[in-house]
Amino acid sequence: MNPLDFPEFPFSSPLAKAIIDLERVRADLGEGTTAPEVFTQLRTLFQLLSSIMSARIEGNRTSIVDAVAGVQLADRADIKRDDGVQEIIQLQEATAFVDSAVGRGTILTHGFVRELHRISVAGLEREGDRTPGAYRLADVTISGSSHRPPSPGSVHGDMTALLDFINADVDQNYELLKIALAHHRFVWIHPFGNGNGRVGRLMTYAAMRRQGFSDTAGYRALNPTAVFGENRALYYERLEDADSLEPESLIRWSTYVLEGLLTDLRRLAKLGDKDFVTEGLLVPAIARGLASSRFTADEALALTIIARKVDVKAADLSSAFTGSAATRSQDIRKLLDRGVIEPIAEGKRSYRLRLAPSELTPLLVRELDQLGFLPRILRDSE
Repeated sequence: MNPLDFPEFPFSSPLAKAIIDLERVRADLGEGTTAPEVFTQLRTLFQLLSSIMSARIEGNRTSIVDAVAGVQLADRADIKRDDGVQEIIQLQEATAFVDSAVGRGTILTHGFVRELHRISVAGLEREGDRTPGAYRLADVTISGSSHRPPSPGSVHGDMTALLDFINADVDQNYELLKIALAHHRFVWIHPFGNGNGRVGRLMTYAAMRRQGFSDTAGYRALNPTAVFGENRALYYERLEDADSLEPESLIRWSTYVLEGLLTDLRRLAKLGDKDFVTEGLLVPAIARGLASSRFTADEALALTIIARKVDVKAADLSSAFTGSAATRSQDIRKLLDRGVIEPIAEGKRSYRLRLAPSELTPLLVRELDQLGFLPRILRDSE
């Protein structure tokens, strides 16, 4: 059997059930009632969390608070950053590169893969690579694994076969199965000296984008890293099991991935519900900020008004910031300077919440954890 052929599986198998259930959820996903600009902000939040997750899978223990602060100051060249924070910043940059370069039907190339690697690892001390953006020229081993990746002379050919597999059109029912198989195959090839896990997860996200999964509202915040971050040990166990390339082991791997995507998608589908997002997530996060003295009572009220109205003008905040118009402008300016709110467009005097990266981000993460959205690896206490 060609390792990149689809394994045969019984219609009654857990893998078949996961494929059917994913298609049912996919068919039910509409645009929802959440305002598009709020959904975009939530997607930014989840992308940041995915970058933190991907780094943590590799052993990075940077706290969410430190990661958010680092990303907020990512443009400051005068700041000496901790290597762990810098790793997360670069994963954010790599994700932005995927978003800018890949859409439905985009052909993924060797150059694209190597650029993902260069962005992700260049200049890092602990998790860098001596040749950023280049396939390896030496044999490598995988820590804790008995699998021995192919020789460097095979890497380019193996990657060509993988990219052909990713770029080939398949029946819609098999799109996510193809993505699951491609992720394992990338890690199995291990084309780089270091950074293979991070680049493999970015590649999987890129493959989902080229299949159009970012076109549907509920899918826009979906990132496969959340599946792998739910149980790091199980992720490695399933990868190791699939390294034999036997059909049964590939089916077990694919079932693990698709069942994880289904679980995550069912959670994320709730983000299309405006009332859930506003009253179940944003308002409680703001209240948490008030309780912890992060916000004053007036600031918390102003932020709650913005959360419910989505975008506001200064006059809309008169019940929170009492006094003259000039005083109210000063209060709004303080929130702008702190990065908790932002103009809806440059030069406009209408404002919206800034969910990530901002002071709101750790508060939202706490609420997401309470709501069961947070993969285990993102809990700072674990």
